[in-house]
Parts: sequence; structure tokens; C-alpha cells
Amino acid sequence: MTDRSELVRPLLRTRQIREFTDEPISEEDLNLLADVARWSGSGSNTQPWRFILIREEANLRAIAEAGMPQTRSLRSAAAGIAIALREEQGAAISHAYDEGRAAERILVGAQMLGLGAGIAWIPPANRGTVSELLHIPAEWRVRTVVAIGHPSESARKPKSAPGQARLPRDEVVFRERWPAG
Repeated sequence: MTDRSELVRPLLRTRQIREFTDEPISEEDLNLLADVARWSGSGSNTQPWRFILIREEANLRAIAEAGMPQTRSLRSAAAGIAIALREEQGAAISHAYDEGRAAERILVGAQMLGLGAGIAWIPPANRGTVSELLHIPAEWRVRTVVAIGHPSESARKPKSAPGQARLPRDEVVFRERWPAG
């Protein structure tokens, strides 16, 4: 890598972690990740989200069971950050975009702190259960909870052979226009 590529290395190295050790994370790190989330950009700076920091093991495991298999990472996570969004007519697309931006920043921030994180998606049929567990008001919903913790040894192992985790650059990056043919 060139010296400049080191600047973006945290972005290139961030990956989904879905299995964690039982080592707790510090309150300071959880608060830093909450600040990373709340400083994420949003359309017209609306900041449509509210973040719920979850540390109680019983809550984490109950949410994990409510949304399986998409929430399996919460089975071993030390903490979670739920992203709550208000149900607003005509805002679904912009809210989904803003929610994704915040979730991704939490993942990158966790990696930079030496932690791991994974996006746990709550299926629509299970969102009521999660809302009850987290005491979410009726006009709000949670569909994303970011699981956070120290990655397990197996989670640290590469899932793909070297050089095969991504499609070749020339298959996905084009200059000026879509290639002919």
C-alpha cells in the first residue's frame, strides 16, 4: 500500500463481526461510538434518529432471539446500539439512507477502537417485540441494532481466500462510462 492508502485503511479493513468474546467493552468506548453515530451525516441535517445503548445481557439476548437469524450477532455481543427512526410519511428512503450511514460509521468506529461490530437487522414481523423490549414509542421503530464487542478468534479469521473477498477492481470500477459490450 502507498502511504496515502494508509489513511483509508480503517475503511478498507472494516468488516461485519457476528461473534464476540465475553470480554466487556468500556463505557468510554460505547459513548465514543454513540458520538460517532450522532455525528453521522443526514439529509438536510435532520438527524432523524435516536440511539439506544444496550448493555444488559438479557435485553441483548432477547432481541437476538426475536429477530433470528438476522440478529444472531446479539447472542454474544457485549453491547448494542439500536437506531430508532420516527415513522414519517414520505421519509422512508431518506431515513433508510441516514440509518445506513450511521450504522456503517459505528462499524468503522468500532474497528478503529480495536472492537468489532455487526449490523443486526430486525425483520418487520419482529419489530413490535423489539419495540416492547426497548420501550419504543408507537410512532418510532427500530430495524437496525449494531452489535458491538471484542471479536472472537473465529470471527477474526478471513471468510474468503486472499484476493477473493471482493470482485476484481476492473469488474466494478469504470472510468467515465459503462464499458461497451
